Amino acid sequence: MNHIPEVIRTIPLEYYLYFSAALFSIGVIGVLTRRNAIIIFMCVELMLNAVNLLLGAFSAYRSDPNGQVFVFFIMAVAAAEVCVGLAIIVMIYRNLRSTDVQLLNHLKW
Repeated sequence: MNHIPEVIRTIPLEYYLYFSAALFSIGVIGVLTRRNAIIIFMCVELMLNAVNLLLGAFSAYRSDPNGQVFVFFIMAVAAAEVCVGLAIIVMIYRNLRSTDVQLLNHLKW
């Protein structure tokens, strides 16, 4: 018997692919074009969430919990990244009074 939830069954898998690709593309464009470290950090998180969405959708469509296990581990790594990344951003702000990544060259000796 098929154990795919009814909401997932009504939305085609291609829609999840398109939406995830759009989210990932927005994240990549944000990382490449922005200069604010906090915005870059949020765009990296957006890319991770796009991958999580796609893994969850594939997992639900195939009725295989392995994708959901990967999502759990990606969320754990993202939480650790948030802790370390925000600490680095706070230290940059304390030293430079700005979160502009172009000013990081001033931290060299």
